[in-house]
Amino acid sequence: MMKTLSKKLDEAEKQISSFDFMESYNKNIPAGFPHATEALLKKFKEENPVFFTHGDLWSLDEHRKKMVDWFQRLNH
Repeated sequence: MMKTLSKKLDEAEKQISSFDFMESYNKNIPAGFPHATEALLKKFKEENPVFFTHGDLWSLDEHRKKMVDWFQRLNH
């Protein structure tokens, strides 16, 4: 059990491409939430450059919650 949790945490912290982030984000987002697209990820990155200290890389741990919050502000 601890090994599985540790592996999930490692995966969430890993720096990944925007495409891999988008796939995981869309796969795991609850029903009713907007899905990420390449265009939305690009816009998010342009509006929030401070969140990208690793260049073009994304992190599920670092960016997922920020994307959800950002989507909610876009839709209101």
